[in-house]
Amino acid sequence: MAKLALCIGINDYPGTDMDLGGCVNDARDWAAEFTGRGYQVRQLLNADATKQAMHAAMAALIDSAAPGDTVAITFSGHGTYVFNTDPDEDEPDGYDEALCPHDVATTGEPLTDDEIHALLARRAPGVRLLLIADSCHSGTVSRAAGPASATAPRRRFLPMANWLQPAQRARAASLQDTLGANHSAGSVLAPAPDDDQALDDVLMAGCQEGPDNYSYDAVLAGRPNGAFTHYALKALHALPPGATYADWHLAITPEYLPVTAFPQTPQLVAIGAARQRPVLE
Repeated sequence: MAKLALCIGINDYPGTDMDLGGCVNDARDWAAEFTGRGYQVRQLLNADATKQAMHAAMAALIDSAAPGDTVAITFSGHGTYVFNTDPDEDEPDGYDEALCPHDVATTGEPLTDDEIHALLARRAPGVRLLLIADSCHSGTVSRAAGPASATAPRRRFLPMANWLQPAQRARAASLQDTLGANHSAGSVLAPAPDDDQALDDVLMAGCQEGPDNYSYDAVLAGRPNGAFTHYALKALHALPPGATYADWHLAITPEYLPVTAFPQTPQLVAIGAARQRPVLE
């Protein structure tokens, strides 16, 4: 049985004025961890992580997996929202969630949750998925101010106004106030609820869903990192042999997160037996 991993890290977001500092280190840290555990690993960093490249790499990874294989995908970078244009989808706030590739501002095209769900659905029966997301899936245009200094924590959320094409920005401004307590979109990487294969899937996310929840870009021990990635790996290395994903999650929160500097609560999304699977196996 093969173990395959794709680690994506994007610090540079041309045209947005909202670059990050720790995402490439995150991807390299996850890649090193997976390599040490026998995974075949590919990385996509900064300019190599365009939307087309991310989509193609995910598709190739998933398509190559056979029953019994494990596929792990990590993403560190900005998250955002897009307008929901599907009349068959019931999104009370009118938005879907998305991940921001390197070229989001030049193309105006993030990688949406619908596109990710379609990619995950391509996997063969019996392929197990692990998804690790160290990005924001919530917030509004007015809540994403830049950092006060090079070492100040910054939110990994990219407002639509920072990457939309000019003709679309007026619409973004007029709809930004619809985000609020009624937001109900699911996690950008979570499997569709009617997907039978989701029983074997695990999602580890840096923060909770909904408004006012963020993953933070930080400098820890003098090194840029995602707060979630830093503490998730620290907790992982202290786990005993045979520890499960449920054990891992409990070792991260509330032991390390949330804290005052990083008010984020990591979440584990897994069904039934998947929560009791040995970590990274």
